[in-house]
Amino acid sequence: MSRVSVKGVELLSRWLLVLLVLLAPRHGNTHPQCLDYKPPFQPREPLVFCKEYAKFGCCDLEKDDKISQNFYKIMDYFDYSGYMTCAKYIRTILCQECSPYSAHLYDAEDANTPMRELPGLCGDYCSEFWHQCRYTISLLTDNNATVGIEEDRNKFCNFLELKDREYCYPNVLSDDKLNANLGDVRADPEGCLQLCLQEVANGLRNPVAMVPAGDGTHRFFVAEQLGYVWAYLANGSRIDRPFLNLTKAVLTSPWAGDERGFLCMALHPRFTVVRKAYVYYSVSVKKEERIRISEFTLSTDDMNQLDHSSERTILEVVEPASNHNGGQLLFGHDGYLYIFIGDGGRAGDPFGKFGNSQNKSTLLGKVLRLDVDNNDDMDPYSIPSDNPFLGEKGSLPEIYAYGVRNMWRCSIDRGDPITRQGRSRLFCGDVGQNKFEEVDLIVKGGNYGWRAKEGFSCYDNRLCRNSSLDDILPIFAYPHKLGKSVTGGYIYRGCQMPNLNGLYIFGDFMSGRLMSLKENQSTGKWEYKEICMGKGQTCRFPKLINSYYKYIISFAEDEAGELYFLATGAPSASARAGVIYKIVDPSRRAPPGKCSFKPALVKIKGKLIHFHPKEEFVIDKKPTTTTTARTTATTTLRTPLTTMRSTTMRPSYRRTTATLKATAKPATTRATVKPLTTRATVKPATTPSNPTSMQQRPTGTASHALTTSWRQVTTARPGHATTPSRQRPSLSYTRPTVTLKPRPLLTTGARRPSPPTARPLTRPQPHATVRPSPLGVTTNRPQTTPRLMYWTAATKPTTQRPNFTLSKAQDKFLKGQSDKIDHSTGNWVNKKDRGSKPGKQRRRKHRAGSVRLISAEQLSDRGRVEIYIRGEWGTVCDDLFSSKAATVVCQQLGFPVALRVAKRAELGGGSGSILLDDVECEGTERTLLDCKRAKVGKHNCAHDEDVGVVCGYHHDEDK
Repeated sequence: MSRVSVKGVELLSRWLLVLLVLLAPRHGNTHPQCLDYKPPFQPREPLVFCKEYAKFGCCDLEKDDKISQNFYKIMDYFDYSGYMTCAKYIRTILCQECSPYSAHLYDAEDANTPMRELPGLCGDYCSEFWHQCRYTISLLTDNNATVGIEEDRNKFCNFLELKDREYCYPNVLSDDKLNANLGDVRADPEGCLQLCLQEVANGLRNPVAMVPAGDGTHRFFVAEQLGYVWAYLANGSRIDRPFLNLTKAVLTSPWAGDERGFLCMALHPRFTVVRKAYVYYSVSVKKEERIRISEFTLSTDDMNQLDHSSERTILEVVEPASNHNGGQLLFGHDGYLYIFIGDGGRAGDPFGKFGNSQNKSTLLGKVLRLDVDNNDDMDPYSIPSDNPFLGEKGSLPEIYAYGVRNMWRCSIDRGDPITRQGRSRLFCGDVGQNKFEEVDLIVKGGNYGWRAKEGFSCYDNRLCRNSSLDDILPIFAYPHKLGKSVTGGYIYRGCQMPNLNGLYIFGDFMSGRLMSLKENQSTGKWEYKEICMGKGQTCRFPKLINSYYKYIISFAEDEAGELYFLATGAPSASARAGVIYKIVDPSRRAPPGKCSFKPALVKIKGKLIHFHPKEEFVIDKKPTTTTTARTTATTTLRTPLTTMRSTTMRPSYRRTTATLKATAKPATTRATVKPLTTRATVKPATTPSNPTSMQQRPTGTASHALTTSWRQVTTARPGHATTPSRQRPSLSYTRPTVTLKPRPLLTTGARRPSPPTARPLTRPQPHATVRPSPLGVTTNRPQTTPRLMYWTAATKPTTQRPNFTLSKAQDKFLKGQSDKIDHSTGNWVNKKDRGSKPGKQRRRKHRAGSVRLISAEQLSDRGRVEIYIRGEWGTVCDDLFSSKAATVVCQQLGFPVALRVAKRAELGGGSGSILLDDVECEGTERTLLDCKRAKVGKHNCAHDEDVGVVCGYHHDEDK
């Protein structure tokens, strides 16, 4: 064979391969989804009417009953012959609301586009329906688009047919690939579990812990490394006054990689009665670094604040180095307080003959168990009578387990919701030295091997060969090619995601990798699967995102058992780059009503700061540019533009590529999503996405005359009643003969024809009606109703948010900073303070009294107040600083009003000079220097009292 013919064969093979790929079924282009834009579920009670969806679908028994009633009301118009001929078609079409693929059948996967009034049928089935029961279509729809199409099969099926042959009815039921493992957690070809996220909180400074109140209020408390603890309500709002402020006592620094700071908090298991909280933080006492465990009592005046004067030291442990501080507190189901302390720092636990961890005469490198009940008039704690080393010579009685290196994040298993299996198990992630990270199951008296072993391998060969070591091996260990600093997680025991029950979810701080373990009940071994963000349309549900910041600091569990993790894009105690994410399974949800709860009343003193998500929802992204959060992912940064397409306005995007880290965010500000009422004409509506910025929001639907194309039919969601009753044409057939039985008009709002026996040559025009929308927003509609736009993508601002992603070189540098002391990975990575380098540009001259607002988010209308005096910028104390003083600041900056004053360094504390204190203004002064105040540079405050302001254009803007 000649070279030319060989090349021709190769070229032909390549083209055939490309053609096969293009023609292959695109099963990733859709996903199971209901008409309420949520995943399908298994009904709590078996369905009676739409039985084919009794195991998994989108209907509960109540919805099934409504469909059944609608069916029988329609069939009352048929005689026996018509009933026997058409009942199966009508029942099938009505029951598609229960299909797990109903959103695709009704073209409702994109909540920003009009939805079909009837489910999409396959071409063959539509032709069969047309031949048998073509005139029943007027019973199934309110729409005038069906006028005259009954006689033309092409027009009829153009209206009903779904061109996607894999997902039209009935093919969607017979596709083995679509229905295999339907409802299970979705996995990619490599077996990586595809989950999604929901943003819960943002703007946090290294959030290290999230603790539920556990008192029925469904509040949760979030601790920052700096020493603040904030109270959040069930709706996501934050109370402006901190639950606890230990910033003056906590030992930490702004440089990334500092493992010291406020590390954890635990509430007493009977918090509603005992009203005590326990905290774990670093402190310096006479230049000696220590770990301090303290007890605080809840304030008698405010249920959202601890009494700062009630602090009582429970325990202090001297730290020989600044790293490996441990940092976990939790209460077990036995009611005792568990404390997890690191080995003291440096590399390889070099202290003493065997290291601290194997030395039971020190508390370093140990798990402690204390009894803190009934201690008001006694010692801070007592020793539980069954502690394993109580009475052992040379051992401290507080020790519960030993041989740990630097356990970072531990959790107690709640147990299976039904069988209670697994209850009280204690899981911990133990950060490794320079080869392996491990997950341990802690038991009483256990020796976890460090420094003899690291993971499953020997670290100190002499100790490792010691026959008396008798150590407990981890349930899982992974090498540093997967990650270099494990962050322990939780066993999922919540209600909303039944697929995740029993799955241990954890992560790695350095690599940003999310991982899971599942116990094999038959072998007792734990099976590993990586977790990745859902691709394609997997996360196309309202409020869901599919990317996250890389540095996973901690995991958390709310009062209902749902799982969260806390991450940041800039691992520094001073950077407001921290975000809390809720873990969501998009494949299956709990049945409606099963997981609902009503939070108990919370009495609030102070103001609420409402939560505004910053990340772009997947549902608002164009499908062709959806980002993925996989390791070494190449994603697309998008610059929004706004274009008009036919009669709808949607955002289009100009694309510029950039390589991002594993789970870093695209550096754009999220499009705000709010329900809007659709209108007959297209108008750009301006809606505030946050208190300080107005964004143009696209809205609108088809405004031209309706034709026979179903894509131009806009209706309210199927299943919602209409009011009042409407007149219908009669139904009679030539083949087969179907005679409608005379029946009075219904008054229940159901759609019904009038009872004449002959089919009219022309269809009467229905009267204009007012139909209630699913969201309770009433819209007047002549003839047809445009479907309400549940979720409308706003035009995104052009200002990009800071990109906190670090390059590989920076990652290596940050890791190396910790290795100067310890060749292991710490729990934070080093990163220099963000800020511009001194340039060669000419400095702008500022006048004395000039002010500026400094915020981590780089917002111009809010931030810490800084004033320019005597050639330097400095901060202003919040003492006596009122809204009148804030007005002076805002008017200097060009804003007509001051929306509020932020005290106690809420908008960030400074690091330079404090220039002004005790500022009192009338509101008419030109600068703060013209107000009544203390002398420049004289003050009696610290930077945790720096004042901030929020400016605006209208007094109600911040609401």
